[in-house]
Amino acid sequence: MTSTGPPIEVSGVSRTFGSVKALDDVSFTAQPNTICALLGANGAGKTTLMSILAGHDRPTAGTATVDGVTPFESATVAANSSFIRDNQRYPDNYYLHHALRSAAIFHADWDSQYAEELTQIFRLPTKTMIQKFSRGQLSALAIVISLASRAPLTIFDEPYLGLDVTARHRFYELLIEDFAAHARTIIVSTHLVGEMENIFDQAVILDAGKVILDAPVDELRAGAYSISGPRDAVQNYAQNGQVLHTRHLGPLVTATVRGDFEQASQAVADDERLHISPVSLQDLVAAIGGENPKEAA
Repeated sequence: MTSTGPPIEVSGVSRTFGSVKALDDVSFTAQPNTICALLGANGAGKTTLMSILAGHDRPTAGTATVDGVTPFESATVAANSSFIRDNQRYPDNYYLHHALRSAAIFHADWDSQYAEELTQIFRLPTKTMIQKFSRGQLSALAIVISLASRAPLTIFDEPYLGLDVTARHRFYELLIEDFAAHARTIIVSTHLVGEMENIFDQAVILDAGKVILDAPVDELRAGAYSISGPRDAVQNYAQNGQVLHTRHLGPLVTATVRGDFEQASQAVADDERLHISPVSLQDLVAAIGGENPKEAA
């Protein structure tokens, strides 16, 4: 790996745990030096996929490569990637300086000065054992290590947990700034899609272990829309698209539909019974993870 971000290739990856299939024939590509969102409801398979990419696990079937290298048991991938789980554990006797010193050993591009700056920005305590950190402090520590690692492949697993809104938005700013200065391939798993969607270049949306959508974020938003109105009218205009989710309120229906927003807007322009609007990435993720994603309008 070089100092720039590696390409990621995932082809036909499945991962089973006993009778449970966490990933089911997953395929996607992440280009070098991009910020890729890995999205979906709890249990969609996001953490399993991130673990495979970081070399912490291997697929039951299919292949996953980082810069052409199979991650599992690869010293090269391990030295050039950073992945801290949302429930990361540290040795019981660790303080902040222990965690940072260990991170420096495992990351070839570690920036100790930047790590120190980040610990001050997030006000991490130096005299408190990590096992006594709050949920927000643990998230901040993971952010510090991930950013200061300058790892060519940097993976964030729910990095916002326990952080207040000010700290979250400071993280987003830091992520953009550091990505601009030190380009790499970044994967982010988050449920706060609305806060981060303008940061993402690409989004991979999982549901029940399968890739439902995978495209540049602008393309995903342009390829879906929300349409509201009487049931029969919505059903008529939505029939040429894939209905992802519907919501009923008496005789009225709102459907989230996968289809061309511009074409749909022209089709309903003269029908005053219907209202059509674009959807955000968060709306799209919520629709895919809804209870009735395939219900007809």
